[in-house]
Amino acid sequence: MNIAIAQTRYKTGDFEFNLNSIKEKVLKTDAELVIFPEADLYEIGGKDLLLDKKVQEAQINFYDRLAAENFERAILVGDILIQNGEVIVSEDGFFDINGKKVYVSDTYSDDVICDLYVLAKNSYFAINKYKEFVASVQTNNDFVYINTIGIADANVFAGGSFARNRDNELVLQAPMCEEYLCGVDFTTPVEFVDEPMEQQVIDVTTFALREYCENTGIKKVVLGLSGGIDSALTAVLAAKALGAENVLGIMMPSMYSSDGSVLDSVALADNLGIKTEKHAITPLFENFMEKIAHEKKGDLAEENLQARLRGLILMFFSNRGGYLLLSTGNKSESAMGFGTLYGDLAGGYNMICDLTKTNVYRISNYINRCGEVIPQAIIDKAPSAELHPGQKDQDRLPEYAVLDDIIEMYFEQNIPANEIYEKYPKSTVDEVIRKTYRMAYKRKQSCLGTRLTERSFLAGINLPIVQKFY
Repeated sequence: MNIAIAQTRYKTGDFEFNLNSIKEKVLKTDAELVIFPEADLYEIGGKDLLLDKKVQEAQINFYDRLAAENFERAILVGDILIQNGEVIVSEDGFFDINGKKVYVSDTYSDDVICDLYVLAKNSYFAINKYKEFVASVQTNNDFVYINTIGIADANVFAGGSFARNRDNELVLQAPMCEEYLCGVDFTTPVEFVDEPMEQQVIDVTTFALREYCENTGIKKVVLGLSGGIDSALTAVLAAKALGAENVLGIMMPSMYSSDGSVLDSVALADNLGIKTEKHAITPLFENFMEKIAHEKKGDLAEENLQARLRGLILMFFSNRGGYLLLSTGNKSESAMGFGTLYGDLAGGYNMICDLTKTNVYRISNYINRCGEVIPQAIIDKAPSAELHPGQKDQDRLPEYAVLDDIIEMYFEQNIPANEIYEKYPKSTVDEVIRKTYRMAYKRKQSCLGTRLTERSFLAGINLPIVQKFY
């Protein structure tokens, strides 16, 4: 049987777009069977939208409208077969398609006997999981895995559909974050293409921002340029996703900012071709201290005031110009509560919130592998929020290499603290874990972002705010 896979982009709740996307691909192939990803609204991020009666009707009509097209070929949309003008649902997952026994499921089992096994399951991207997943399929049947591309809030469906033959040889691998229509030749093995983790993250985060903006109608983004590595990486990714002409960087130095915070930001903006504006917060800070605070104490309240003045400026530009404000905090800072509510945590979307600081540096260095995009001075400088003279992140946090390893071991790999004590001092491990629990309230008020790990603070980790254990 002549088979094609159609790794298709879907939009949550946009039945017309999804219908046309399927129709367009069916008409481009002469395959006897075209295999599409799941299109049920629940499977592409519908959540409680499914409780709406009109939505329920639209979902039912979606398949009826596909059937009404009377396609000359059979199509599988997830586990729904559209053939000869009919919508066919199987109770046991088996279909007879042109004399072939086709089995469709959202899980894989190696004891099913069929001519073609279709694993139809929209799976979100997680770092270092794709290669492992492809290798985990050991099949005696011709096999197709079909995945969509698109976003479901924080989750990113990144594609990567593939096929194996009954000798368990890989015969097709679709790219990530791209629509893909291709016939499946089960007789010709191909080599697995394993892109570097850094490239996968770049592809997924930029794809996710484009999807977010297209689905919400937003055209432009704004972010604060501090001269630090987090805002620099975010600016690079945003420019790649939307085009430099749609990115505005705001520099907001204070009385404590180094010259490099502005000069390095300007160099970055020049490299990217993005627009910038400079608005010092010192006059605003001094006026506040004189008229409202009445005295200076050099305390946390004054540090947070600086961050909130910057948030105020950024939100003004967001409102005035219709820009989406990009927050730039990373996973390490989020775990430790190293950010100011209504200040640097303000924003509508965060591309790097699920990257530890260590991975922020890895990806930044990868971006610079063929030439300087992010000024080397930004990469080399010690991380600092510059909220008081000589401040460094490591004044209040463990070294990032240690902190990030503990975060990944405890939260992402679910390794017990007692085992982590074998690698790091008990006091350090306990303090990292305690702070992560105590700072849960900040994360509940942080913006949406791109999920990149199995256990992310966006999803997969659900710590109570009100608890007395830690």
